[in-house]
Amino acid sequence: MGRLIYSNFPNQAIELDDRTLAHLQVVIGAKFRRREAFYFSWSDGVENGGGRSTVWMHPGIPLQFSYRHGAGLELNRAWLAALANSANSALGLQLLPEPEPGAAGGTAA
Repeated sequence: MGRLIYSNFPNQAIELDDRTLAHLQVVIGAKFRRREAFYFSWSDGVENGGGRSTVWMHPGIPLQFSYRHGAGLELNRAWLAALANSANSALGLQLLPEPEPGAAGGTAA
């Protein structure tokens, strides 16, 4: 499991599998390069009481992607496109499930 640490609060890190984290890094990085702020929402696991969490993502707030075993992950273009589309919506970036292999878009190294 990797961790997304937002705003220098490592005790409140979002735990995600490395594959998900790699896809989020690409999408969030693209938004931040354009100096765009947006909401990021995800479903909390049952171990965290369920429900949903949302944070305001801003390029001026520190952000760290910490991988457990992140080397050599192949990225799913369809998933990147779906995540980017959601990030550009009024609701902001929603943590969507990865499309099945073979979905439109293919993979990227």
